Amino acid sequence: MTAWLDTLLFGIYPYICLAVFFIGSWVRFDRDQYTWKSDSSQLLRTGSLRWGSNLFHIGVLFLFFGHTVGMLTPHFMYEPIISAGNKQLMAMVSGGIAGLLGFVGVSILLHRRLSDPRIRATSKTSDIVLLVLLWLQLALGLATIPLSAQHLDGSMMIKLAEWAQRIVTFRSGGVELLADAGWIFKAHMALGMSIFLIFPFTRLVHVWSGFGTLAYVLRPYQVVRARRLNLPPGHLQSQDRRA
Repeated sequence: MTAWLDTLLFGIYPYICLAVFFIGSWVRFDRDQYTWKSDSSQLLRTGSLRWGSNLFHIGVLFLFFGHTVGMLTPHFMYEPIISAGNKQLMAMVSGGIAGLLGFVGVSILLHRRLSDPRIRATSKTSDIVLLVLLWLQLALGLATIPLSAQHLDGSMMIKLAEWAQRIVTFRSGGVELLADAGWIFKAHMALGMSIFLIFPFTRLVHVWSGFGTLAYVLRPYQVVRARRLNLPPGHLQSQDRRA
């Protein structure tokens, strides 16, 4: 039963989530562009939004890029620079700090959305569900740190990274690597994939716009020239005299 569930969650489910993530985002952008926004509630009340939003975004963005680089970089590429154990220790410290910042931020945002009657009245069900899932995901991520401290040789980290690399490169054998992973690791991974699954149906789609703005860095400067009319000399002066 456990092997079948692992195959479903970590062998099949990742591809379902990725397919819905990319295709769903494209369909929403193509068909419902007016819903492609962050739906900010800042106009209703600023207050704790500034602290909550900044802490959440700083923590989550660091975690996103850290997980992407750490999970998808093959072991042989960083092995000459840093050992697997030291890399895991660095990930635990930096990820723990970023995770704590994100957890405090999302807790502030969730409390704000549930406790303020005006914001609660204008909130969609998906807004609250999304914040709850992000809160749980960050809590599970922080809970993995004590487990990681029990095997500082980096062996489990290598297995998790190898699983992710096999998934994105469509190679088999990834599920077997998770046989010894604790349930907290598996719950953290399954919930993370589920967030990708619901991504196109929530306000998270505005993340695509954030990455899209990076294209402006590479865009050449626009050359703007004033439109000048070829008028004979003294024409403007004669027009002024007639006026």
